[in-house]
Amino acid sequence: MATIRQRRPGVWEVRGYTGKDVDGKSTQVSRTVYGTKKDAKLVAAELTVKPARNAGGRKLRQLLDEWIDIKAPGWADLTIRDQTSRAKQVAADPIGNMSVASIGVSDVDRWIARLRKAGVGEGAIRNQHTVLRSALQQAVRWEWIATNPASSAPIESPKRQQQRTLTNDEVRAVIAAAAEVHELAPLAFRLGAEMGARRSELAALRWDKFVGDKVVVDGQIIVSADADGVRAPRLKPTKTGSRRVVTLSPALLAMVEERREKYGDVTSWLFTPDSDPPSPDRIGWWWRRSRELAGLDKRWRLHDLRHWSATQSIASGQDVRTVANRLGHADPAMTLRVYAHAVVRADEALAQILGSTLDDRESL
Repeated sequence: MATIRQRRPGVWEVRGYTGKDVDGKSTQVSRTVYGTKKDAKLVAAELTVKPARNAGGRKLRQLLDEWIDIKAPGWADLTIRDQTSRAKQVAADPIGNMSVASIGVSDVDRWIARLRKAGVGEGAIRNQHTVLRSALQQAVRWEWIATNPASSAPIESPKRQQQRTLTNDEVRAVIAAAAEVHELAPLAFRLGAEMGARRSELAALRWDKFVGDKVVVDGQIIVSADADGVRAPRLKPTKTGSRRVVTLSPALLAMVEERREKYGDVTSWLFTPDSDPPSPDRIGWWWRRSRELAGLDKRWRLHDLRHWSATQSIASGQDVRTVANRLGHADPAMTLRVYAHAVVRADEALAQILGSTLDDRESL
């Protein structure tokens, strides 16, 4: 049963029973309603018909810990690192000490306002808000609370800028310069450009993954700590947990076979002579040195070879699903969002083709 109390004209406090805490004491949820008594009655009815239960006075920081424990087994190492860090940031704010059942939309609004006042960027706010919303949604599923107050928070949509990509000449230049850095560096960059592979996926390539003119991408190398806290490169599933098969061009296949003849009997890994997997940082250093020798701007990252690959593929008329599969995107919609600029270029080329077809027909 919910109770209603008028705090001042136009402002009402609605309280509802939420259960008992770990000490057996009764707990309540309080909602502030601005408007008429009828508005307050609607909130009271909602708390009565669909009351929050079992929250037991738990703080938001406790919910975040339990949410991490539930979700972490299904996450990749990097996701665990990022989401745990964001959860700690949310918990460090005063909202982290609030009971889950007492958090309202206004509390979330004030939390966001504090972050903006502190100079936190909109991207970081969105990331933290995603964690908060997901944790509170878990509380809804557990019937700790009736509704998710974070779902109505005003989060600004990012202003998506056109993706800038390396030019064809810049890609050729950095691959050529790589020969001065390490004999395997040109192969790493050519694979990155043609396959659209991530740095961690390049590091995970082994000779037995090359079959005919195909290569199987089913892993990545992540530098992580073991139970004793020792950090080392370790083989993990790909970012999306998927397996994909990518076809190589004849020129790239020739480069692979040339290196296989020299190193195939020495090590199982492409980019290290050791038995242990290579660190992705090795390929990253090759890139930075090659970029400098080629005279490229420092803003270009190794990951930009992946962007170049996707942009060239879509702009040349390849269908988005094929490109998404080659990149290892779980959802082609993501490929469309990230590479919308390439779709525009492909559409411009298509307009020329359709126009030329009609012009040729009319001339018959």
